[in-house]
Amino acid sequence: MLKFLRHKKTAKKIWIVLAFIITISFVFWGFGKTQRSGSQEDYAGKIFGKPVTTREYQGALEAVRNQAIMQFGDKFTEVQKYIDFNAQAWERLMALQEANKRGIRVSDKEVEDFVAKLPFFQKNGQFDDRVYQEMLQYAFRTTARTFEEDIRQSIALYKLREQLTKGITLNDEDVRQEYRKSTEEISVNFISAIPSEFAKGIAPSEQELKDYFDKNSLQFKQPLSFNLEYISFDSEKKILDAVKRLNSKTDLDKVAKDLGVTVKTTGLFAQNEPIAGIGWSPEILNLISKLKVGEYSQPILLDKIYYILRLKERKEAYIPEFEKIKNKIKDAYIKEGSEKIARAKIEECLKKIRELYRQNPKSVDFNKTAKAFQLKNGTTQLFKFGSYIEGIGASDAMWLAAEDLKEDQVSDIINIPSGLYIVRLKSRTSLDEKKFQNDKTDFSKKLLLQKQEDYFVKYIDDLKKKAQLQ
Repeated sequence: MLKFLRHKKTAKKIWIVLAFIITISFVFWGFGKTQRSGSQEDYAGKIFGKPVTTREYQGALEAVRNQAIMQFGDKFTEVQKYIDFNAQAWERLMALQEANKRGIRVSDKEVEDFVAKLPFFQKNGQFDDRVYQEMLQYAFRTTARTFEEDIRQSIALYKLREQLTKGITLNDEDVRQEYRKSTEEISVNFISAIPSEFAKGIAPSEQELKDYFDKNSLQFKQPLSFNLEYISFDSEKKILDAVKRLNSKTDLDKVAKDLGVTVKTTGLFAQNEPIAGIGWSPEILNLISKLKVGEYSQPILLDKIYYILRLKERKEAYIPEFEKIKNKIKDAYIKEGSEKIARAKIEECLKKIRELYRQNPKSVDFNKTAKAFQLKNGTTQLFKFGSYIEGIGASDAMWLAAEDLKEDQVSDIINIPSGLYIVRLKSRTSLDEKKFQNDKTDFSKKLLLQKQEDYFVKYIDDLKKKAQLQ
C-alpha cells in the first residue's frame, strides 16, 4: 500500500494520471488565476484565530467526501445531495487541531492495517494492489498518498473520540428508562391547534405588508448567488482537447461548437442550492467562489463527467425590493399571524381544561372543550418513542410529554412541526421485565455507544463555538 509504487504497472498508471493533472493545471494557470502566492485568496478561513489554507480546506472536503463514499457505497450518488460536506470539512479540521493539541499520533502500521481490512480493496479475501489502485482512481478520485493520509487523520479522530468518551458509563436506571422508550407503547387523547387552519381569516393590507417588510427585511435576504456557463465531456481526451483550445480571450461557444458539444447555462443559484443540470457540488462551489466574472475554472471530474466552468455572473447577498417579493412577504405575514392565533387559542384552551380538572376531573370533555375554542381533537393508536404517528408526525415529543402523566393530568403545550398539541394519557403497555433482563446486556452495549456518540457530537459543537470559525 504505502509502497505500492514499486510495482511498475501500477506506477505507470499513476504517472499517466499525474501527467493528465499536470497538463490541465499548466494550461489553466494562465486564466484560472487560482494563485498560490500567499495572497488573501490562499485562505479559506480561520480556526482558533489561525488561517486555514485553501489546500487544507480542499483536502478536508475531499476526505469527508471519500468517507461518505466508503459509508454509502453505491448509494453515494443518491444521498450526497443531503450531506453538508462543507460543514463536515470544517468540523474535521477543528477536531484534527484538537487531536494534534492532545498529542495523538498514528503510525504507518496502523494505517496499513486499517486499509488492508477494508473489504472494497480486497479480492478473494485478501488485499489487492490492483483493486486498490483502481478504486482510488475511479471511485475516490485521489492518490494513494492523499487517501492514506486521510485515513491517518480519521484514525486520529477515532482516537480522540475514544480518549474523550472512555469515562462515560451507564447505571441500571439509565438502561431501564431507555429500554422503556424503545419498547413501551402509549396512546393519547389530544387537542390540536394547526396554524394553517387559521390562515384564511388573515387578509393584510398593502401598508401592513410594507410595515412587516420594514421590520423583518433580513428575513428575506437572498444569499450569494452564481450563474455559470459550462461544457462537459465523458472522456479525458476530449477535455484535454478543450483545455488546449481555451484561454482568457477564447469564446466558449466557438470551442464548444468545434468539439461538437453545447454550452449550457445554470441560471442563478444560491451557494446553498443544487446547481441546475449538475446537482449539489461542494467541489464546484469551492472552485467558483475564487473566480472573477468571466474567468474559467480548472476542469473538474464529477460522477465520470468532466466539466469546464465559466463564471458568467456573481450576485452578492442582497435584500430584494418590496414589489419583487410581495407574495413571499404576504406568505410570511400570514404564516406568522396564523401561528399567533393558534397559540393564543390553545393557551386559552389549556387554561380552561386545567380549571375543569380542578373542579371535577371526570367531567372534562376533550371534544366539547376543543370545539369551544375552534380546535380539533382526536385519539392516537398505540405508538412507540421514535415512531411516526399518522397525521401528526414524529412521536418523540408527544411520547415524552405523556409517559409520566397521571389520570387527572394533561400535558403542557407541545410544539412540533405539524402544530401545537395538548395530550392526556389514554393507555400504555407495561415493561416486560423478563424480556428486559434477557435483552439488557446487548441493549446496554448499544446504549453506551450511542451515549458516547452523543457526547462526542456535543463536544464538537462546543469546539465549533470556541473555534470562532471565519
